[in-house]
Amino acid sequence: MKTAINNDFYGIADPTVNISLIRRYFEQYPEDVSKVILSIKRCTGPKTFHPTNSSAATRASLENILRIICGAKNIDIFFPSRSDPNITTEEPFNELKVLVSEGEIKGVGLSEAGPETIKKAHAVIPFSVVEVNEIPTNGVAATYKSLNIPIIAYSTLGRGFPTGQLKKLSDVLPGDVRLYFDRFQPEDFDQNLEFADKLNTIAAKKGVLANSDSAECGTIVSIPGATTAQRVEENTITELTARDKAELDTIVKSVPIVGGRYSEYLQKGL
Repeated sequence: MKTAINNDFYGIADPTVNISLIRRYFEQYPEDVSKVILSIKRCTGPKTFHPTNSSAATRASLENILRIICGAKNIDIFFPSRSDPNITTEEPFNELKVLVSEGEIKGVGLSEAGPETIKKAHAVIPFSVVEVNEIPTNGVAATYKSLNIPIIAYSTLGRGFPTGQLKKLSDVLPGDVRLYFDRFQPEDFDQNLEFADKLNTIAAKKGVLANSDSAECGTIVSIPGATTAQRVEENTITELTARDKAELDTIVKSVPIVGGRYSEYLQKGL
């Protein structure tokens, strides 16, 4: 079983591109429909990145995706990209519960949410997954585990820091969205690169850039990006020993990551 995760605002120039590609794939390879869990997130303005989580906007967002995918594949999990502070937590999930009952989707999730948000939304309809960038220590991971919600971890390779491709800030080319993120600013970049270099000492010994499930977090599904076969091999997930994890903990404590994950504007949506 494979998991395909998409977001219909990733194609900024044409927000329908990614969903159209999914439709075309399953039209060409219908035998793969039963092999794939399709998870799609939306409910966000394609230009402002501001959440649009009202009941009407939630339904409209899903209906637009269903129109484009045109029955080539059912949507197994649908979830808002962010929480809208102007809308109650429960509102979009009340609507998603109706959509599940109507058979439009099979399950729901949420991206980047704190413990209280998760508890409120999960009480409306149990979650299939929650997507996060980092596993923080503020009770979020424990909440997911207590509710038996699997974690989808994105950008697990630190947006490129541990890959060895970034040696200096100028290696991030103009126009790259990462230049808008705090951790890629001049005052933060070098320290974060030092952290990545120390991680690579463990990766080199393991022969891969490694990841694993955590007893504190429950089930974690990593989705590192890969556009070539070589990147797929580099992103191979392997088991970490207790000694490996101890070394990682030492690195985390010795070189703290600096800067927010996003810009101040985007950070407000987390």
